[in-house]
Amino acid sequence: MIDVVEWPELHEPVMVVAFTGWVDAGIAGAGALAALHAQLEDGRTFGRIDLADLADLSETRPTVCLVDGVTREIEWPSLDLVSGRLGGDVVLVTGPEPAARWKAVVSELVDIAVRLGVSDVYTLGGMPASVSHRRPVRVLATAGDPDRAREVGALRLDYTGPIGLATVLQVELGRMGVPGVGLWAQVPHYVSANASPVAVSALLARLRELTGLDVDARVLDEAGDAYRARLEEELAERPDVAEIVRTLDTLQEPEHLPTGDELASEIERFLREQH
Repeated sequence: MIDVVEWPELHEPVMVVAFTGWVDAGIAGAGALAALHAQLEDGRTFGRIDLADLADLSETRPTVCLVDGVTREIEWPSLDLVSGRLGGDVVLVTGPEPAARWKAVVSELVDIAVRLGVSDVYTLGGMPASVSHRRPVRVLATAGDPDRAREVGALRLDYTGPIGLATVLQVELGRMGVPGVGLWAQVPHYVSANASPVAVSALLARLRELTGLDVDARVLDEAGDAYRARLEEELAERPDVAEIVRTLDTLQEPEHLPTGDELASEIERFLREQH
């Protein structure tokens, strides 16, 4: 399924993955991958997994571009594989979550990780949550291995409910002995459909903390300030939402992490809002 131009020579790279099309509140995961891509040294796309026959094209549309300003060319959905350096070697995987043949796609990604000698895999995303935008963004984690979970402060080991391709990849990587961690930025549910630069920054900061990669998490600070200011302006025009935010502001930091049922409820609500 994979079309490789040339396999890169890497030393124990970290693989970072973000899929679009399911739960990525605040477009946090996709935004973080874009920021990482922009910071790469010697970044190059070395391969793609073609999703033309695997994506729901009514949801993930192909696009058209002009070659030399004249000839139209169709660009089909794909998972792009990019290598480069951020202090250490990294592999970025980004693109839409396919609608079919998940096992085959995950098998390809696991084979790539093993072939390149990947040391750790991190999947990035955003989670809709009952939190206020006036507080620092909290980044929760998931991990399949109990020791790794304790190390990164994982959310829960007993979650049951709907999952995305990132979780399937995490589980299958674990079967092959490749550690996998999912990082989830908590995005206020009342603005979860809007791009959140503060959620992106929080993911980048947590990724840098866990991996030691040379990641600049401050690149979106100015955009984050503008984001918060815009939300405050909008709240002034929406007293109903402003009341929700005031209630969230009065809540103390949670003493316990959300249960599996609570997470499933938040995800289901987010999906309903998207439709």
